[in-house]
Amino acid sequence: MSINKLLYVNEMDWRQLEEFKGIDLNDSFVLGWKQSLNELSFELEASIWPESIFYEAPKANEYTCYRKATLSFSEIKSVVGLISIESSRYSSDPDGSIDYGNIDSLDITENGFNVVGDFGEVMITGGVLSFEIHI
Repeated sequence: MSINKLLYVNEMDWRQLEEFKGIDLNDSFVLGWKQSLNELSFELEASIWPESIFYEAPKANEYTCYRKATLSFSEIKSVVGLISIESSRYSSDPDGSIDYGNIDSLDITENGFNVVGDFGEVMITGGVLSFEIHI
């Protein structure tokens, strides 16, 4: 499922958006990101809670339900502050998988979006926010 929304607001935290009901970005793991001329996307292991329509019972040894997801910003005008994936700190799990930390904050601003995590403090000008849980 993909939800696209063009946002024109003064400033708002991601928790105020209906699309993120039952989703905890602070507990989600960033698996990677890619940027093109007018798009930036983050691949996530999203933390999903019972309030979400995507929630399922957690697997053995999981804190809550985790599912792959993509957080995208399309039709953007500029990106400032994103460090390269090669320069970013990462954690390695016992199974060999790696992640690049969590999303500490996602704010919707008058000019676009601010996203903060181990990947940097990223200012995105313009754009459309899209969040997709992979089913």
